[in-house]
Amino acid sequence: MRVYELSGFEVFLILFTLAVGVSIAWSTLRVGISPMPSSKSARQAIIRLTEETGAGTIIDLGCGWGNLVIPLALKFPHRQIVGYELSIMPWLTAVILKKILRLKNLTLYRQDFLKSDWSGAEVIVCYLYPGGMDSIKNKIESEESDIRFVVSNNFALPSHQPDKTVRLNDFYNSPVYLYQLKSTR
Repeated sequence: MRVYELSGFEVFLILFTLAVGVSIAWSTLRVGISPMPSSKSARQAIIRLTEETGAGTIIDLGCGWGNLVIPLALKFPHRQIVGYELSIMPWLTAVILKKILRLKNLTLYRQDFLKSDWSGAEVIVCYLYPGGMDSIKNKIESEESDIRFVVSNNFALPSHQPDKTVRLNDFYNSPVYLYQLKSTR
C-alpha cells in the first residue's frame, strides 16, 4: 500500500482554504450575512446610476472582495471611494487588488460600517439585506449626515420611495434602486 505525502505547497493550499472558510463562516455568524458579490449586470446598473450622483465621496457598505468598489474607483478616478468590509479574507483580497491597480482614490476599512464616520460622503452603494437597510436608514436619519444618494442592489430603503428603479434582465427581474435623499446643491 502506497502512502501519499503532501507537499509543502499542498499543505499551504489546504490551510489557506480552511482559513478562508473559517474567516467567512465567522464573519457570517457575526454579521448575519455572508459576503455576496453583485452580479455583473447589477454592478453595471449601480455604476450607471452612480454617474447621476455628482462628484462627492462614494461609500460601498460591505465591499466584500472588491467586485464593485474596485470598478467604482476605476470609473471615477476624480472621486474618493471608501469601502467597508468586516470579513478578513474578502477585505484582504480587495486591499491587494487596490495595491496592484494603484488606486489612490480608494480607501478600504476592515470595520463595521454602522460604527464608522460617514461625514463628507454623499453617496452610499450597497447590496445588503432588509435588516441592513433598516440600519442604514436609522443611521442616516439619526446623525448629521451628508448622504444625498443611496444606490441599493435588490433591497429597498425602508420608508423611502426610489427616484429610479432599474430592473435587471435576470431570472428574478432584480431591482437596483436609486434614492435621492437630499436635493443637489
